[in-house]
This record gives sequence, C-alpha cells and structure tokens, in this order.
Amino acid sequence: MSRTVKRAFKFRCYPTDAQAAELARTFGCVRKVYNLALAARSEAWALRRERVGYNATSAMLTAWKQTEELAFLNEVSSVPLQQALRHLQAGFVNFFAGRAR
Repeated sequence: MSRTVKRAFKFRCYPTDAQAAELARTFGCVRKVYNLALAARSEAWALRRERVGYNATSAMLTAWKQTEELAFLNEVSSVPLQQALRHLQAGFVNFFAGRAR
C-alpha cells in the first residue's frame, strides 16, 4: 500500500504599478462582460423562456466590442473575457442540471 504525500505551496506576487493597473483594468472588464452576459441571459429567460448559450454570449461580446460605449473591452486580452463567459455557462448548466442552488 503506497502513501500519497500532499504538498501545498503559497505564492505571492508583487506587481509593478503598471502591472497592477493592467490587472485592475482586466478584472473590471471581466466583471463588466460577466454582468452584461448574465443580464442578457436572465432577461431572455424571464421574457421568452429562452436559453442563451455560450456561443450566443460570445457573439454578443463581439458585438459589444464594436459599440462606442464598450470599445474599451478591446484594450484587454480576450482570453479572460471569454473565460468569464465560460464560467457563466458552467454556472447555468449546473443550475439547470440541479447541481447548484
């Protein structure tokens, strides 16, 4: 019988002022995209009982980036923005499957 040894590591980063500003801007954009997508999905369900999936919210993100009001979303990497949409999709899938409250 073998024993498994579990180890944990803690890391701490000290970003420069420029890096901290970029991280803050990225996190703000992620929060904005998540909230916009959540509102769009919730509204579609409440008004039309229509489920909006990841592909539809990804298309919405592309459209949002082309508006003057949300053009600032182009200033950050698209990877965290798409990941926010994936996390939202996972939350909805878990909710409708009965795995979440």
